[in-house]
Amino acid sequence: MIVIKHLSKSFGKLEALKDVNLQIQGGQITAILGPNGSGKTTLIKSILGMVIPDKGDILVDGKPVTGEWQYRSLISYMPQISAFPENLTINDLIALLTRIRGEKGDPETFIRMFGLESYLNKRVKHLSGGTRQKANVMMACMFNSPLIIMDEPTSGLDPAAMLRLKTYVKEQKRQQKTVLFTTHIMSLVEDLADEIVFLLEGRIHYQGSPQALKQMTNANNLEVAIAAILQGSPVSNTTTQSNHVKSLAIQHD
Repeated sequence: MIVIKHLSKSFGKLEALKDVNLQIQGGQITAILGPNGSGKTTLIKSILGMVIPDKGDILVDGKPVTGEWQYRSLISYMPQISAFPENLTINDLIALLTRIRGEKGDPETFIRMFGLESYLNKRVKHLSGGTRQKANVMMACMFNSPLIIMDEPTSGLDPAAMLRLKTYVKEQKRQQKTVLFTTHIMSLVEDLADEIVFLLEGRIHYQGSPQALKQMTNANNLEVAIAAILQGSPVSNTTTQSNHVKSLAIQHD
């Protein structure tokens, strides 16, 4: 559903993305991983049109996004930190986003999912961090979009809410939707992701299944496998081994 070709972006002397080539298949769950400063946010914002790349092309659903905006109607986006107007209530936000999107959403599903009934008429400034995050999930996902992008979606959620969110994401996959998310929680990746894209210093150092990465690094869990990449594992250093990783991922799928 998303094709990225030779994408590069610099901010002054900082090269955030360096000749990134990537295909994200439709109908699957993809985790974008990497340490802070690896280029994850720049990549996501480039897909959203919030950052204009210096070089390269991005295609969503087969169409280039440069200079376009209509494709954004295909996307539901959840930022890591919500920036809702503090004086509005949750009901106000639902009404506002419904007018902006020009379509009727389904907030009721998330109101029931997270038990938000008693908070609907409370102003954002009076909500706890966890309740804000639940509202953040609702605002992002209440529209029926084929592509869902979530930046650290479980941040601030209690265990019960996290479990409900994971169940929701799995259901979206069953409906053949494409889910793209970032996280630092490896157990979440192992539970949800069909594919990992690991960024380091603006370049892709691994793309494939979590299982293939663990096999290639002889790791028992994903945290150890990711640590192997960060410590300079050969996985990311030679073309032959990189192709072998991709081969393993294809065989697994």
